[in-house]
Amino acid sequence: MRPLLYSINVTLDGCVDHNAIPPDGPRQEEALRAIHRNATQSIARADALLFGRVTYQMMEGAWRLATRTSTPPEWTEPFARTIDAMQKHVVSSTLDRVDWNAELVRGDLAEAVLKLKQQPGKALFTGGVKLPMALAELGLIDEYEFVLQPGIAGHGPTLFAGLSRYVELTPIDRREIGAGIVALRYTPRR
Repeated sequence: MRPLLYSINVTLDGCVDHNAIPPDGPRQEEALRAIHRNATQSIARADALLFGRVTYQMMEGAWRLATRTSTPPEWTEPFARTIDAMQKHVVSSTLDRVDWNAELVRGDLAEAVLKLKQQPGKALFTGGVKLPMALAELGLIDEYEFVLQPGIAGHGPTLFAGLSRYVELTPIDRREIGAGIVALRYTPRR
């Protein structure tokens, strides 16, 4: 069965608002470069993405090469090419259709994700906040990566706020990726 990998950028106080990471300042470009390098390496471990509607639409707006309306910095191209080419599965009860190498996932979430995990391939990769919360509740995430930002946002949303059960994690990797950012990887104890 292929694993489900989860990655999220998070501040020291648990904020996962992508607009707060990294903050404006003299090290912002260095931090953004490190974040994109790490994200490219992380998603390349998978061959399919699993997104909720909000994350899918945010990623499509920013990274879909064919419909781009702005020119991001050149150093974002490896990430853009990687995410643009990947198969995407979108969990949504409100979207009627998706494209961008995507298909809708409907029905019982646990059943649908287990079917995706049973398909041949390297791994599934997910990001965002709401869908991963539901996946954590169901015990379906096989690896967590927290990309820890060296700052305190002072506001939310916060990581896994409202999770109904304790998830014990075993550390498997720790890497300093630049600009004071540390990528921490864990597997849940089962």
